[in-house]
Amino acid sequence: MPWALQGALDRRGLGPVAGVDEAGRGACAGPLVVAACVLRPGDSSRLSELTDSKLLTAAARERVYERVVRRAVAYSIVVVPPDEVDARGIHVTNIEGMRRAVTRLQVAPGYVLIDGFGVPGLPAPSVPVIKGDRVAACVAAASVLAKVTRDRIMADLHGEYPQYGFDVHKGYTTTDHGEALTAHGPCPAHRWSYTNVAVAAKAHDLHPPHPVLLTAAALQAKPGPTVDNQEALFDVPTG
Repeated sequence: MPWALQGALDRRGLGPVAGVDEAGRGACAGPLVVAACVLRPGDSSRLSELTDSKLLTAAARERVYERVVRRAVAYSIVVVPPDEVDARGIHVTNIEGMRRAVTRLQVAPGYVLIDGFGVPGLPAPSVPVIKGDRVAACVAAASVLAKVTRDRIMADLHGEYPQYGFDVHKGYTTTDHGEALTAHGPCPAHRWSYTNVAVAAKAHDLHPPHPVLLTAAALQAKPGPTVDNQEALFDVPTG
């Protein structure tokens, strides 16, 4: 796993360097999980399996997760529940989750590397890194922390809602998940603002248990009343 970028920042006195990444942005059920992590400089030999969490097997992710937790200088994990995603939108909650993760680090970072896109309002200088979870070790570590945490949550949700198969697809839109949504409609663990979930809810005459603002695609699929200049499919309580 490349350590050169954060190593260069450390050598120039810009550390500690924190990496930030998320898991679950593209899922239609379950939380968004964001993690931030500061690794020990030169710790690559102790984290030889570290890479993008998506490239690791489930067993390898668990091993790397436990080692990162033991070896990291500092780390934080933020879990954003589906109702917050529905009320504020995935991009807004993703940005805010990254801010929360960085500010909750017990060691204040001197510089922050973010996977993919810029995040304004961080307490330290930062730079977005394309495919950061493959080119910066601290971002990869954050990726593993977020992914393993979210997978464990989805396994717990499977015990509560076994009809959806959350333990297999982890809330992402797969054929099996789509068939379960069609058969049963959504549950409280779903993101009711997502198009496929909103359509399945409407077919079952179900209403979300919290305020929902739909995605642009959902708005095109089914127009509804206007709420704060955005359309919503459902009439839901605002309190």
